[in-house]
Amino acid sequence: MRRIVLLILLLGACDAQVAAGSDVRFSATGRALDGDTVAADFRLLGVDAFESPQLCQRAGSCWSCGKAAQDLAARALREGPAEIRLTSRLSYGRPVATITVNGEDLGERLVRAGLAIPRPQYLKSDPLRADRYASALADARRAKAGAFGGVWIDPADWRQGRRLSCER
Repeated sequence: MRRIVLLILLLGACDAQVAAGSDVRFSATGRALDGDTVAADFRLLGVDAFESPQLCQRAGSCWSCGKAAQDLAARALREGPAEIRLTSRLSYGRPVATITVNGEDLGERLVRAGLAIPRPQYLKSDPLRADRYASALADARRAKAGAFGGVWIDPADWRQGRRLSCER
């Protein structure tokens, strides 16, 4: 996920659609990585991935579905240049964006791998993306991909303190 936050820094410098002299602005909590490099966190539009420390259960054993989601995102971001599109929304105080790597939507990829849940209520203004995410969810469930091969807690419920018995 650190690579995601670093990519946001490149948005203003690398987006060829931004006119020379214009500013791309958003408000976020930043942190210094070193003296001249700052990172900011943002959330993906329309998906809720399993949290990094979150566990899921498969075949009677816990496994790190949250870490798997983080690892998939990190691998995807290493595959090529990322196109980042900021929305005007905030979630948990962070800017919200879509990311495409080599033409593939990162949110859709996480859903298809069974490592994120679509949130269609946030995609009402983007029905094509909502349809793709719903299709990816159906494919993941059918294939029993990722968390859908066992027992899991919705990431929103997990953030509220709900845990699987194997996590206690």
